[in-house]
Amino acid sequence: MLNFTVGPVQSKESVLAIGSEQVPYFRTSEFSGLMLENECLMKKFANATDDSRVAFLTCSGSGGMEAAIMNSLNKSDKALVVNGGSFGERFVELLSLHGIPFTEIKLEHGKALKPEDLAPYENKGYTSFLVQKHETSTGVHYDINLISDFCKRNNLFLIVDAISSFLCDPFDMAATNTGIMITGSQKALACAPGIAMLVLAPSALKRISEENKCCCQYLDLKLALKNMERGQTPWTPAVSILRQINVRLREIEAMGGAYTEVARCAELAKYFRDKLVEYKLPFEIVSESLSNAVTPLHPTTQSAYEIFLKIKDDYGMWICPNGGDMKDTIFRVGHIGYLHKDDYDKLIDAFLDLREKKFI
Repeated sequence: MLNFTVGPVQSKESVLAIGSEQVPYFRTSEFSGLMLENECLMKKFANATDDSRVAFLTCSGSGGMEAAIMNSLNKSDKALVVNGGSFGERFVELLSLHGIPFTEIKLEHGKALKPEDLAPYENKGYTSFLVQKHETSTGVHYDINLISDFCKRNNLFLIVDAISSFLCDPFDMAATNTGIMITGSQKALACAPGIAMLVLAPSALKRISEENKCCCQYLDLKLALKNMERGQTPWTPAVSILRQINVRLREIEAMGGAYTEVARCAELAKYFRDKLVEYKLPFEIVSESLSNAVTPLHPTTQSAYEIFLKIKDDYGMWICPNGGDMKDTIFRVGHIGYLHKDDYDKLIDAFLDLREKKFI
C-alpha cells in the first residue's frame, strides 16, 4: 500500500528496521544519550533558544495538546483560540474541559486567518493564544507571523500546534515568540505514532514551574522535564519510537537540516498540484492558504469518502478521508513521509482511471 495520508505516513527502511528489533532496556546511559540528542536536534529544527527544553510524552499529538493546556494555563487565564476545523475544535473542547476561560475565533472551513479576524480582540485583556499552525482537517496554513505580531503587541502567551506542519513548513519558534510548540512522531518525522513532543520556551517553563499545578500525574510536564535533565522519562516510554525519532532527526541533520526537509515536502506538494491542473481533474482545492503538508480537495462529482474507499480497495493506496460534516466533501493528499514523484504519478493514474470509468 502507498500511503498519502497525513499520519501515520510512509516510513523509510531505517525507521522500519527499528520497529522489528527487540525493544531494549532504557534505564541506561546509552538511552539517556540518545534522548538528550533528540532534545538538542528538536530544539535546533524548531529554531528554539538554547535555554528551551523538550518534553517527550508517550501519547498521540492530542495528548500533547492536552498536556500543554493542563500545564501552562489555569482559570485566571483568558484565552483566544482559532477554530477553523476538527483540530481547532479539539482545542476548544480541551479548554472547556479544563475550565479555562476562552473566546473562540470561528472560521469557515478553508478560510485563512486575516487581520480583521484579530482586530476585535486588540487590548481586551487576553493572556494566551492557541492555534494550529496548520489546520490539518481543512489544509489551511495560518499566517504565524500575523499571529505572532498580534501576540507580541498584546503580551499573549502563544501555544502552537505544529503537529502536521513541523519539518514541512518553515517555523521559527524564537522569532515568533512561541511559548509551546507541539508536534508528533507520525507526521513529517515519519515514525510510528505514539510520541508527542513539546518544545518549551523559557516563558512556558516559568508558567509550568511557578504558576500552574498539573492535576494529572502522567502528563505532568514538571516530572517530564525533571527526568529529561538526565535524558529519561518518568514513566516507561515508547522506547522503539524514541529510537526511530533519533534515526530520523540524525538523517535530517545529515541531509542539511530542517530547511532541506521543508524544501523536499514543498517540491512534492507542487508536483502533485501541478498534475491536478495539467490533467484537469474534477477536484477543487479548498484552502485559501496551503501548507506543504497536504492538499485538501473537494470533489465536484463524487463523495470524498467514496473516492477514499475506491482508491484504497481498487488501487492499493491510502488517501486521507475526513470525518463529521466534512466526510463527503473533503479528502486530503499528504506530502509528508517517504514519498517520491513517481508515487504521485501512480495516484494521478488512479484518478485518471476513475475518470475514464466515469466514477469521478
